[in-house]
Amino acid sequence: MKIGKFAAESTTVLGKMRLQLGGGLVLAALAPYVLREWLDPDRVDLANLHNSLIGTIVALVAGYLGFRQTSHYPGMRASYGILPSFSISYGLVMAGFLMLRLDYSRLQFVASFLFCVIWFYLVYRGLKSHRAVFGVLPFGRASELTTVDGPQWIILEPDLAEIGRFDAIVADLHADIPDWWERFLADQALNGVPVLHVKQVKESLTGRVEIERLSENDFGSLIPGMAFAKLKRMVDFVSALALFLPLLVALVPVAIAIKLDSKGPVFFRQPRVGYRGAKFTLHKLRTMQVRSPAEAGQRIEDAMTRSDDERVTRLGRFLRKYRIDELPQVLNILAGEMSWIGPRPEAIPLSEWYESELPFYRYRHIVRPGLSGWAQVNQGHVADVADVLWKLHYDFYYIRNFSIWLDLLIVGRTVRTVLSGFGHK
Repeated sequence: MKIGKFAAESTTVLGKMRLQLGGGLVLAALAPYVLREWLDPDRVDLANLHNSLIGTIVALVAGYLGFRQTSHYPGMRASYGILPSFSISYGLVMAGFLMLRLDYSRLQFVASFLFCVIWFYLVYRGLKSHRAVFGVLPFGRASELTTVDGPQWIILEPDLAEIGRFDAIVADLHADIPDWWERFLADQALNGVPVLHVKQVKESLTGRVEIERLSENDFGSLIPGMAFAKLKRMVDFVSALALFLPLLVALVPVAIAIKLDSKGPVFFRQPRVGYRGAKFTLHKLRTMQVRSPAEAGQRIEDAMTRSDDERVTRLGRFLRKYRIDELPQVLNILAGEMSWIGPRPEAIPLSEWYESELPFYRYRHIVRPGLSGWAQVNQGHVADVADVLWKLHYDFYYIRNFSIWLDLLIVGRTVRTVLSGFGHK
């Protein structure tokens, strides 16, 4: 659910979709069209001019819709999604023109793209200055929200409720709410004020689903969207196939460096639990000292990498920091055992321990494990057993919100994570 973080946008002038999109169309589609026709009316090719206008309108609307989908996710600053969203939409439209051999103006497209990006940066700079004010009904679990960063939380009392102006009202709709407050919630909804359930608001703001029981997704099903799962698998295979040879060539000097740095094989292979609970062998570049079977053991702690772990080699620290050691998993992606994006596959001892503690842990395997995931870009590497539940909250959020938009967001944040070295051990 993506309702808590941006529930207040519709109550602000800049947050209205018509103003955002309408202003963008005027500045980024009509303005380049009028300027080009006005500057040199005698030499303008009308077909070229009109094709470019239609193309820029399509690119702007498509980019805006994609941007709105990704900007609602927790931890995502709206401004971060502007450039990628519109770069993709304008690039795809221009590629379509090239494939169809339609005449268009590159200058008009470039001007439209620049005006579009500037407009939406200004819009969301204005939105950023508005801090949402949420009224909280003092019943059930709603008071837990006051510890979550983001909006200004105001615990409601009857006098305050009647005179206050709130961007949204949050209540535990499963609690026993007195009649007066029930009427108050109904009145607020009739007046157009969003009335939100505490669980969805907390998930939206934190990016985690607290694990109490198996929970259905937005379509009322335990199974994520199958159409997207099939499309995702096709994209995984095609992209992994295209990258296989370039990655193989790039990893040759890395493999030589690993052999020179420490004794042992180039690759590390380990059984993991994957899609639908099936076991598979995960491939990585070796980043640790080779240990004997007796030293390796089968304890839960042995399957985790601790901070400043003495087993990690000198080169291994660099490879782990920038996730270079994960690249051989392109083989697992080609084989259909993994995806580029999904919950990280766990070692068998860890998975067995989790299942003994959480009867519904196996639900995590309903989607293919990934090279990167929602937990990795939000939390980083887990080094303590005590952190496991926290990580699972992120994994269950990903499964609940399984979609192309969340995958695109994770891809963008993975790039930032790799460049910064966030969360490595």
